[in-house]
Amino acid sequence: MNLLVTLDALLSEGSVAGAAQRMNLSPPAMSRQLTRIRHLLRDPVLVRAGRGLVPTPRAEALRDRLRRLVQDAEAVIRGEGDIDPAMLERSFCLRTNDGFVAAFGAALATILAREAPMARLRFAPQGKEDVEPLREGNVDLDIGAIGAMGPEVRLQTLLHDRFVGVIRQGHPLAGGVVTPETFTTFPHVSVSRRGRFEGPVDGALAALGLKRTVSVAIASFADALAVVRASDHIASVPARLTQTLRDGMVTFDLPVRTDAVAISMAWHPRFDADPAHRWLRSRVRACVH
Repeated sequence: MNLLVTLDALLSEGSVAGAAQRMNLSPPAMSRQLTRIRHLLRDPVLVRAGRGLVPTPRAEALRDRLRRLVQDAEAVIRGEGDIDPAMLERSFCLRTNDGFVAAFGAALATILAREAPMARLRFAPQGKEDVEPLREGNVDLDIGAIGAMGPEVRLQTLLHDRFVGVIRQGHPLAGGVVTPETFTTFPHVSVSRRGRFEGPVDGALAALGLKRTVSVAIASFADALAVVRASDHIASVPARLTQTLRDGMVTFDLPVRTDAVAISMAWHPRFDADPAHRWLRSRVRACVH
């Protein structure tokens, strides 16, 4: 059972270091656990792809069953049946971006309406990445590409997303092969809640001796794509989080390699054992997976 819990952490995090941090183990200890898992399953489980690890077909097929098994085991230990969601009268606040809301908001709202009709859900926009609202209980979950928030905060990876390029229909680059050179010919829009004009794409271009012109920085994916939809600007956005927002637009693979972005949920440990909060976290995971 311990090895199955470890495998669940490895598949969720997509890295030995991330799984080690989640389970409070050292990376060498986690590597030894991975070796035992590979021997147990007679399968490599995770293999190197660029800078990261990707699951084998066998591991991918086990992912959902394994997640349910671990959640059931956690429910036995923690007493998940302590509450009846149908009787839950509570307001939850999720701090996240419009991409997550567009991708998963409807599914999460449907689950709440079906299982906890008296509960309410508020989506709050992402501002600065601070722990105080989590500590005070004003925000139940912070969801997004979350950086270091300190050892006080619990962090769990929900999914890994890749960046894609987006342009309007009829754009000069539409229908052709986008090269690093043509990619830098047109102006770009940066999506950053901190207002940054540079990101991973710029580092990848710099390695090729190229530089793009980022003329607009916007905090919202929907607003950035509105600019792209009506101009010759290019946006680089996470594929899964913006799929519905990109309807009617042209999407292409970036001509440079960028690392996948980890979308995680963070919460304060004061709510670890809270049955209602555990129920909320389980439903967020269910929507994503």
